[in-house]
Amino acid sequence: MKHKPSVRAAPPVTAVPQPADYAGPLQWRHFIEWLCQDGVITRAEADRTIARISQAESAQPALVRLAAVGMLSAATGQPLDVEQLTEHLAQRAGLGYLRIDPLKVDVGKVADTMSAVYAERHKVLPVQVTSGEVVVATSEPFIDDWVAEVERQARRQVRRVVANPADIKRYTAEFFALAKSVRAAQKAGAAAVGHASFEQLVELGKTNRQLDANDQGVVQVVDWLWQYAFDQRASDIHLEPRREQGVIRFRIDGVLHPVYQVPLGVMAAMTARIKLLGRMDVVEKRRPLDGRIKTRNVRGEEIEMRLSTLPTAFGEKLVMRIFDPDTAVKDLDALGFTRHDAERWEALVRRPHGIILVTGPTGSGKTTTLYSTLKRVATEEVNVSTIEDPIEMIEPTLNQTQVQPALDFGFAEGLRALMRQDPDIIMIGEIRDLETAEMAVQAALTGHLVFSTLHTNDAPSALTRLMELGVPAYLLSATVLGVLAQRLVRTLCPSCRAPDDEAAKATLTEAIKPWKINAGFRPYKPVGCVECRMTGFRGRMGLYELLTVSEAFRGLVQADAGLAALRQQAVADGMRPLRLAGALRVAEGVTTLEEVITATPPLS
Repeated sequence: MKHKPSVRAAPPVTAVPQPADYAGPLQWRHFIEWLCQDGVITRAEADRTIARISQAESAQPALVRLAAVGMLSAATGQPLDVEQLTEHLAQRAGLGYLRIDPLKVDVGKVADTMSAVYAERHKVLPVQVTSGEVVVATSEPFIDDWVAEVERQARRQVRRVVANPADIKRYTAEFFALAKSVRAAQKAGAAAVGHASFEQLVELGKTNRQLDANDQGVVQVVDWLWQYAFDQRASDIHLEPRREQGVIRFRIDGVLHPVYQVPLGVMAAMTARIKLLGRMDVVEKRRPLDGRIKTRNVRGEEIEMRLSTLPTAFGEKLVMRIFDPDTAVKDLDALGFTRHDAERWEALVRRPHGIILVTGPTGSGKTTTLYSTLKRVATEEVNVSTIEDPIEMIEPTLNQTQVQPALDFGFAEGLRALMRQDPDIIMIGEIRDLETAEMAVQAALTGHLVFSTLHTNDAPSALTRLMELGVPAYLLSATVLGVLAQRLVRTLCPSCRAPDDEAAKATLTEAIKPWKINAGFRPYKPVGCVECRMTGFRGRMGLYELLTVSEAFRGLVQADAGLAALRQQAVADGMRPLRLAGALRVAEGVTTLEEVITATPPLS
């Protein structure tokens, strides 16, 4: 007997209001149905999500709750995060989508648009103010009863954009707290120097001494500044007094970004606060000063900052260089060494004695390379000592000494003293003169491994530079083991980079003649997205040119051969020029040819 197949009744279809008819807070059930209708998720995934969310009560916004469930995209099979859901909500509501970039928000202007209480009550945040409009971010695009009131108060038209509710909540608290702290600092008397001219600076010194660096508003602004810089991956913080106001800028991936503008009085109080914490002379503003601060980020990790002040026409400029131990000291792969250079560098630093030099301009990563290397070789069996100006990072495994020029204690004197401290490995911050170079040579000749830095364009030029200082060629050939030249280039953002066309290959081939790249060629170009702040780049890496001194190279040094001959022999010994090293990274799709050409000297 044949059984007829059973027919299961289709589930009743729930009427889901469409955005054109929708009003009020976003309901997660309705949004799930929209995602299903638009093919973002499957019907099965929608039912699974509804079943999971129905079992748990939460006061979180709808988008945050749905992101936490981990709905799988029908197209990719990957979980949909809150940003993807926010972007789709913006499309459904017919509004623009915005990933809030705090570096592009003028906090002072947006905080004047509405009160913090009003913004929190309506869950909105002004992000841009122009002469004609106010751009306001919201995560509730179907609630607009506040628009007319804001337009009347701000006397500008309101343009709404949809943003991540978590970002709106976070930056609402941060922006309004910062604006409140700045106002409090101004009320404390810091605004007295806001309109000082160059001729009045001497008289304003009396006013500056009345500013309280411990005022609560100033303390809050400084604390916000540091945490903000850590969050944005800044390597340097610049406090720059100008004629009308002070400008705060962050260096991120080698590029300076304006962050905030404050009255000159507030900046003077901030500088005084930071100098006080760095144990610097707060009263002294006429000469450059150096200091150091240790603080912690929001995760509780210790962060060290090096401070440097400089007198300028409109006040005291302060630069804070941030040294995060987790990012400052890396292994060779993270630094950007290729396997070819990493193996040769490891062999060099394991030698018992001699001189190893690292060259490059300021900001090329020499310090990071040296500290990363020294940390690898600083075992319990060896004594590693440094003489620096200034000490860049405090490293517990090293014995570090700061030069004191005012006490006639320079590199040469420090190195002479270190030689009596039974060292195995010595690091000299920089070879600047003949006396320091001669002491480095003597240390190498007496059985020590010496690391130091020079400022030259490439690796072979380091030898000629030392000979120009007056070091005899026979001593250099006997002591120098190798020279590492390096540069930093920005790396392409992995979230938005796009394949480049075939014309890029021809351009790269022309740029590295007479060299050729025989490996695979996969060039990419920058595009720009919210992850990289529309720059197309995120992070930096090193390019390296490693010269190892062979017997043939020593013969050329002793014969006082020219720079061209030294460079040719170095290449024959395995050195890859900086531009070629960069070209290989372009071929791998890590960076661009423009970055490499800007950072490296031409092939010769």
